[in-house]
Amino acid sequence: MAFEPTAKLATVIGGSGFVGRYVVQELARNGWRVRVVCRNPATALFLKPLGGLGQIQLCAGDVTRPASLKAAVQGADAVINLVGILRGDFEAVQADGAEAVAKAAAVAGAGALVHISAIGADSESESRYGKSKGDGEARVLAAFPKATILRPSIIFGPEDQFINRFARMAKRMPVLPVIRGATRFQPVYVCDVAEAVVKAAADPKHHGGKIFELAGPKVYNFRELIEWTAHAIGAKRELVEVPETVACAMAAIGSFVPGAPITRDQYLMLARDNVASAGAEGLAAFGIAPTPLEAVAPDWLVHLKKQGRFTDLRGRTAA
Repeated sequence: MAFEPTAKLATVIGGSGFVGRYVVQELARNGWRVRVVCRNPATALFLKPLGGLGQIQLCAGDVTRPASLKAAVQGADAVINLVGILRGDFEAVQADGAEAVAKAAAVAGAGALVHISAIGADSESESRYGKSKGDGEARVLAAFPKATILRPSIIFGPEDQFINRFARMAKRMPVLPVIRGATRFQPVYVCDVAEAVVKAAADPKHHGGKIFELAGPKVYNFRELIEWTAHAIGAKRELVEVPETVACAMAAIGSFVPGAPITRDQYLMLARDNVASAGAEGLAAFGIAPTPLEAVAPDWLVHLKKQGRFTDLRGRTAA
């Protein structure tokens, strides 16, 4: 059955990424027509079955090429910018690119703009990531004053590059290095973030330049997160705190070596806690109860256990 063509249209920029697939699915579930914008639409074909026939459209576009965004946002009732990077030219993508999206949305007359930033966004940050996120927020609000800014903490989910990364390390390494293990995180579930994005786009009460910090129900320090992840796959591993001098040297080298465990910018980011600010509005403002990591992560980490679903949390093969 073809989808009703009179439904509202949401343009999702960066919709083929980790968070994007959940946002697209949530939009489709709530009856939106969805236009997914990414550099190579062929990589986003997996999104088509998430909606009805004709409900999800793929479109080429790149935030670093502002002219490519004009057609992508044309006719959109809401524009959602999910584009972000952990390595590369932060300013071009997360500041210049964010501004380009906001300007395009404003020119197109979109009724809503939801911009995904991050807890820790700060124009004064030593980290290029944090600074570009802070600059991006300011430039988005200057171009589209009624935009909604969502700042998630570390996002976890089946395809994440955080919990899964440490789970894979725990599976193959007898000793796990910990850098700045006292740094605190408040991980938030990707499905909760996607629901907040869609509600922010749909309800004008969330517009007007409001900023929300999306965080989970529990705060962990870095060491606790790594310990929990190893335990979740039944791996008993020793954790060793890396001395600051060694970690700093690793980070300096990592900035120039593809695939290195940590870059200098990531090392600087670990100097600050990644938790919601006291008094900040968050998931509760959207009527969302945050999902605990422990409630969902074991379901997708099970494939990393020695005997899969036949291994209990004590590492024994189930009868």
